[in-house]
Amino acid sequence: MRVTQLSDLEARPRRVAVGEFDGVHLGHREVIRGSDTVLTFEPHPLQVVRPEAAPKLLTSFEVKQELIAGLGVEELVVIPFDRRFAEQSPQEFIDQVLVDGLRATHVSVGENFRFGHRAAGDSETLAADARFETRVVALVELDGEVVSSSHVRALVQAGEVELAARMLGGPFQLRGEVVSGDRRGRELGFPTANIVPDEALVCPGHGVYVARADGVCAAVSVGVRPTFGTGRAPLVEAYLLDRDVDLYGKTLRVDFLQRLRGERRFESADALVEQMQRDVERTRELCG
Repeated sequence: MRVTQLSDLEARPRRVAVGEFDGVHLGHREVIRGSDTVLTFEPHPLQVVRPEAAPKLLTSFEVKQELIAGLGVEELVVIPFDRRFAEQSPQEFIDQVLVDGLRATHVSVGENFRFGHRAAGDSETLAADARFETRVVALVELDGEVVSSSHVRALVQAGEVELAARMLGGPFQLRGEVVSGDRRGRELGFPTANIVPDEALVCPGHGVYVARADGVCAAVSVGVRPTFGTGRAPLVEAYLLDRDVDLYGKTLRVDFLQRLRGERRFESADALVEQMQRDVERTRELCG
């Protein structure tokens, strides 16, 4: 998949899907279906027009790009979203971006898509333009609940990673550089690869999870380690089953599969170790 900007496009007709696509969930995938080109924005528009309301994101741009590429899209066109672009009228967006820039013959959007200054344009605005065919995709529902980025964010933050995965079309993933911790896990017999969560991205709620870390089954703790009262910021600690390698400085991908339990404080290190042993055995059963 080619990643480019409007100024570098070759002149050709395109079937274009337009949206922010944070998480690339089932609804987004339906919008993208049948398109050869995806148009998206970086950073998230709310970070520019209403930064106080900007959400933590489900995916970094790198991960979003990979997920979109996996859908068979030929081209990802990225518009740098800034104040100047935010002031474009809906008609300017249609004329300059969709028609002149992309030469769109087909435009696919979700039914709640808004665009242009003060979000004045919507799917009806697009459908009224005869220069391209507009496909408006209804909101996708799963078990009677609307699939949306905001809904998936809430599920992940609540630790409900199994339902989040169903809405995403695959496990929620977190990536980060493995950093040095206090090495307490190694002292307890469970050496972990530690990641400091990116504050700009959603992180699963505190607790212990069954996961895969770079494809290896892992018991993963997210939290502040209350048994030891470290006072440190939240940390993601992944114990990779049957694998003890030096991962410091490397980027680790963690796919969250299931929540085992919430985070809790234990009366002693021995009690914690006993629970960790149970967590690891349960992880082996569920992940294996």
